[in-house]
Amino acid sequence: MATRKSTIYDLAKLADVSASTVSAILNGTWKERRIAAKTVEKVQLLAAEQQYTLNRQASGLRTSKSGLIGMLIPLHNSRFFGTMAQTFEVMARARGLYPIVVSTLRDPALELETASALISYRIESLMVLGATDPDAVSRLCTSHGVAHVNVDLPGTLASSVISDNYWGAQQLTACLLLHSTPQRVARRNKLYFLGGVASDYATRRRVDGFSDTLTAQFGLVEPGQIEACGYESSGAEAAIKALYLRLGGLPRALFINSTMVLEGVILFLKTLPAAELARCTFGCYDWDPFAAYLSFPLWMVRQDDGGLLGAAFDILDAGSYAEGRVVEIKPALLSM
Repeated sequence: MATRKSTIYDLAKLADVSASTVSAILNGTWKERRIAAKTVEKVQLLAAEQQYTLNRQASGLRTSKSGLIGMLIPLHNSRFFGTMAQTFEVMARARGLYPIVVSTLRDPALELETASALISYRIESLMVLGATDPDAVSRLCTSHGVAHVNVDLPGTLASSVISDNYWGAQQLTACLLLHSTPQRVARRNKLYFLGGVASDYATRRRVDGFSDTLTAQFGLVEPGQIEACGYESSGAEAAIKALYLRLGGLPRALFINSTMVLEGVILFLKTLPAAELARCTFGCYDWDPFAAYLSFPLWMVRQDDGGLLGAAFDILDAGSYAEGRVVEIKPALLSM
């Protein structure tokens, strides 16, 4: 026969306290109620013995506080997004919150569907990371009174915390110029930008930083120097191969927009002799420690995941998410 699960009232009777005292202890608000540590320990031990699990959805209905915080991310198979999710979980738990992380596959319809599902579970707040349509998510959250903040890509209806993509791209481009060797063939004596989506905010700002740095030294950047081929490795592999054939070799330097794009570039580069790779200087706007084991030098831009999420939590903690301001966090330039 099925065994009946213990309820909050069973625990209250066993501990000889009120049900509201048990609830405060189990949902982490007992300090605010000034409940004695001895009572807290007693209830927690009884809860463990009775294998009691707090029904946070029901608790949220009673108290309007579920202790749940959500995060939307575009993809799981990215070191940046994976690191951001891990850092988010650590920071959320340090605040006594229970994190829920869901991938939306860069699909605006799925972003709304997922945000709606999380709201139905009474999340207290939501971090919207790299959303395709952050304003649509903002409108949904606002209509339900859910605090939220955009991270990585900005929106206009809520505060946002993003990397300083323009500054980071300037630093990487200047580094590539400094460390690259001029080529005799004019079409190869240039820097080329590869990867990303032209309509994507981060890509646009990185292209701007790349272009402005080159323009200041050489004049206008030609359209053919920018190849926004998406983020998929297969597309990047095809794009670098086409560029190689068009130029008759590798360019002076290559600005690679994300590690996912770098994967595709490497698939093509491994077909070339080492001597040819030495003629090109490579930079990637993203970071992965395994890049240190590549057969060629690589400069990388590492975004500050702790700084980004720390600033986002500060906004939520201060209740200033509706101000619509944009906070930019500078990344770091690393030599691998």
